[in-house]
Amino acid sequence: MTGLLERDDQLARLDRLLAEAASGRGQVAALTGEAGVGKTTLAAAAIARAGDARVIRGACEDLSIPTPLGPLRDLAREAGWDLADAFDRHGQQFPLFSEALGVLDLPDRATLVVVEDLHWADDATIDFVRFLGRRVADSHILLVVTGRDDAAVGRARLRRALADVPPHLVERIALPPLTPAGVDQLARAAGRDAEALWRATSGHPFFVAELLRAGHGQTLPPSVQDAVLARADRLTVAGRRVLDGASIFPRRVETDALEVVCGSETAAGLEECVATGLLEASGRVGFAFRHELARRAVEAALSPVARRRLNTWALDTLRSRGDAPTAQLLHHAREAAAADTVRDLAPLAGREAARLGAHSEAAEHFAAALAYADSWPANERAELYADAALAFQLSARNPEAVQAQAAAVELARSAGDRLREGDGLRRLSRFSYSTGDRGGADAHGLRAVELLGDLGGPELALAWSNLSQLAMLAWDRDGARSWGERAITLAEALDRPDIVCHALNNIGYMGLWREDLDWGRAMLDRSLSIALEHGFIEDAARAYCNLACFECVSLDGDRTRAALDTGIPFCLEHGIDYMLWYMQGWKAELLLREGAWDEAAAEAQRVVDRFDGVWRQGASRTGHFGYPAMLVLARLHTRRGLPAEPLLAGLRAYLQRGTEPQRFAPYAAIMGERAWLGLEDKEAALGDLERCLTMAKDAAMIPDVLHWRRVLAPERSLPSWEMVMPEPWRLQLVGDWRAAAAAWAAVGAPYDQALALLDGDTTARRRALETVRSLGAITVAERILADLNADGVRVAGPRASTRANPAGLTRREMDVLRLLDQGRSNAEIAEQLFVSPKTVDHHVSAILGKLDVRSRGEAAAIARRSGLI
Repeated sequence: MTGLLERDDQLARLDRLLAEAASGRGQVAALTGEAGVGKTTLAAAAIARAGDARVIRGACEDLSIPTPLGPLRDLAREAGWDLADAFDRHGQQFPLFSEALGVLDLPDRATLVVVEDLHWADDATIDFVRFLGRRVADSHILLVVTGRDDAAVGRARLRRALADVPPHLVERIALPPLTPAGVDQLARAAGRDAEALWRATSGHPFFVAELLRAGHGQTLPPSVQDAVLARADRLTVAGRRVLDGASIFPRRVETDALEVVCGSETAAGLEECVATGLLEASGRVGFAFRHELARRAVEAALSPVARRRLNTWALDTLRSRGDAPTAQLLHHAREAAAADTVRDLAPLAGREAARLGAHSEAAEHFAAALAYADSWPANERAELYADAALAFQLSARNPEAVQAQAAAVELARSAGDRLREGDGLRRLSRFSYSTGDRGGADAHGLRAVELLGDLGGPELALAWSNLSQLAMLAWDRDGARSWGERAITLAEALDRPDIVCHALNNIGYMGLWREDLDWGRAMLDRSLSIALEHGFIEDAARAYCNLACFECVSLDGDRTRAALDTGIPFCLEHGIDYMLWYMQGWKAELLLREGAWDEAAAEAQRVVDRFDGVWRQGASRTGHFGYPAMLVLARLHTRRGLPAEPLLAGLRAYLQRGTEPQRFAPYAAIMGERAWLGLEDKEAALGDLERCLTMAKDAAMIPDVLHWRRVLAPERSLPSWEMVMPEPWRLQLVGDWRAAAAAWAAVGAPYDQALALLDGDTTARRRALETVRSLGAITVAERILADLNADGVRVAGPRASTRANPAGLTRREMDVLRLLDQGRSNAEIAEQLFVSPKTVDHHVSAILGKLDVRSRGEAAAIARRSGLI
């Protein structure tokens, strides 16, 4: 039995994990629960029992905008590691984090690394936890993170931090409230009314503790805040002055800082606050509230005048010491309403955050700085807008990025600076494309080349490569190659391998189409080699991505897997999220084609969940990096009878501002399929399909569009293009259903094989029905069955032996089925299996389809009767 009440099981689990880490099997433990449930107390108890393990502890702070890598600063200080020097040497997250791993991992004993309050983490800290979590398996590290899960923001940050860590390396330890028996035990020991204490607290540990400390009054305080303030009101003047001064410092305050405002009374006031349990020692010379809830209660009770006065004092004190992070100074400046200081510090904080990879925080700082932009000289204002635009772009605030970059361009134009204006327009072109504004992207890109045309230099080479990329994205082979070759020639003369690498990526991808396949692969391979040789991480990721995309469209599963199996770990390793999402979407596309629909749904849903956690209100919800995953989910939902309209609305939102064939064609194909299923207006769908035919250059780029146009309007002739495309599509479009079905089978595409069989005889159509039923494609099965019935063909339902066949269910579906039998809700199943509720939705839908039942109860009943569970 420990000194903690009702936490023995959680402590035992942490003890076990630390013992495993000592033997070289590191893991991650996530302590989760609502504010005040005891996460920090449990972590402290684990530290006290850590024996000879090295303990290194850091925490995130409740600042208005978090300090970049705040916890890593703490860890570095405790480990005796010069973080500032390390970042100056490396300049990038990946080598910096790699060095941190070497500092933390000892070969001869365990290291317990604690990172608290992840719900307040900045982007760079989230990246660090992701990096460390993926690499603990072969280390002597137990990484313990704590975070609140009682609010959406906290849950999203925890999910982001742990999303890429292999599930078997993560032990989630949820902390529940105290039970009535536990509250009764504490109340009896304190001589209090247990029933009243339970009614007031519902077992919330911090509230219970505060009420027990509040004394023996006639009535219990109605809230944590009231309980804390009741004790604070009993302090002497010196004690209350110290408590109020400490309350404006998130996490902890050092003694010398308090002495500035409290003077000679500091020692006595601190002694009183510690004696009453309101403050406790923190580190060698610091003090902190026992819990953030208590600090906030005291801070909230400050008058506006007192709050500004105390924060002004804190700002002056910290600035005079010279070692405070800029973000912390800016926090106190805001609280002190010191406008001039905010104006001066916000750009510095934004650039510091951007340098450390905390892009969301950088964007917040720059947004604050732009409120004072008119007070800066024109040249500094232009630089501020350009820096802000990049921060907005990298934090998925795309419309703000466009607005800020446009302002930077206008300032350059007004100053008569053609070079800066042209280069700014190139950036504006890229930012416009990210919002879906294809027309704006083209216009800005062309204008950039006009302005830079007679200036030469790397800016012109970059502008040409940008136009090459835009042409590539529009499936314009000639334009991509023409602009790209110009960029390569100039870049080679300037010795700029980064530009050569970028342009090769563009022309290589377009060369993959049709007869230039080998040449295109050679160009992409050369681009990848240059990127890896020089450390051009994003260009390398882009090369992997382009290879995976093309090979998947070409129906070469082996080559697709090879590119994804290399590219996805590469992006994970280097934290390139947007390319990771794109390739994960294509992985889901490959799984969908190969009939692994549940795995495809899970993979795509992970991407969409990540987007929901990153994309800001007012920005494009999907963007082109989430587009492939959204397409997969839209197809799956359509075929399985799940609601698809929200997904289609997300796709349409991206297409509203401008369309290009590679985005619009798959959307039009989905609408064609939905029209065939009776879910969309046929003429409207045909309109989309015909529009694609006018946009595309040849048949190789849109075989699925041609297929659905042929299905919906067989009387219309196909365009007189040479049918150069993957063989299964070509055979299907020329009407050779037997050969098409065999070709689809050869590439392992059961659903597409079923669609080819629908052009065949009754036996072939029955086979198609069996296939789509096995995939859980309820809506498609209903359409096929209706057509067969209309032709006078009687088709029986699935045989009982088929329904009871466990081979039709994946291992994960069997797990879900067992929990369905226990009456668990989707949310409960998700929590137990460590997946999202949306993923559980997909599994349940697949189970219902494979067992040919309409309800969860029927599924459980069949499973019991057949002996599955």
